[in-house]
Amino acid sequence: MRFCHAPEIWADHPTLAAGVLVVDGVSDRAATGDAVGRHLDRARTLLDGGPASALPQLRAWRRTFAAMGLKPTQYRCAAESLLRRLGKDGDLPRIHPLVDLCNAASAAAAIPVAALDRDRVKGDLEVRRAHGDETYTAFGGETERPAPGEVIFADEAGQAHARRWTYKQSGTSIVRPETRDVLIVSEALHPGAAADVEALLAALADDVAAAWPGVTPRLTMLTSERPAVELAG
Repeated sequence: MRFCHAPEIWADHPTLAAGVLVVDGVSDRAATGDAVGRHLDRARTLLDGGPASALPQLRAWRRTFAAMGLKPTQYRCAAESLLRRLGKDGDLPRIHPLVDLCNAASAAAAIPVAALDRDRVKGDLEVRRAHGDETYTAFGGETERPAPGEVIFADEAGQAHARRWTYKQSGTSIVRPETRDVLIVSEALHPGAAADVEALLAALADDVAAAWPGVTPRLTMLTSERPAVELAG
């Protein structure tokens, strides 16, 4: 089982920086509140400096969404949606210790982070353009078909685990109380993105190791020359 980006994604988006954490053995019983609070404080500091949409990390995603034919004010990358919610509500909802940690770190860095239950992914997972015959299950259980050419996270069974790239994950592979093995993916497109993504994932790895004793996250940065990572083991 592996995770990768298709060659055309790297070709079409030469500034892409991507990294993953492979995490084995988490549970829904962990104390991540202090780390979540620390990341959210950093996110609030970002918002104090002006609107989230002005951040270079999010401007890069807005340009990319617009180039894909998506209205940036209608379809926002996950990190921008989190920052908007934090700015409106003053906090983010608590869902699962690991998801809370990923959401808070994503908001703090203004960089999208996805956490997927690996047991619900069938075979390899690839970021690629949709063929049009894949299925996507929304959080509410509705089934959708991504449009041909849309960037999705697709597995070998034709399941789309994310639509419109970093817009929204699928309900199929969300982290649940029974989840044990997780794939965490972070992607960015702004200048300096590679260093920022690596720093974000390294901080998350430290937080995960502290919250789940005995769990050792494995960090891999991906490039067009090394576009894939093995997820097993």
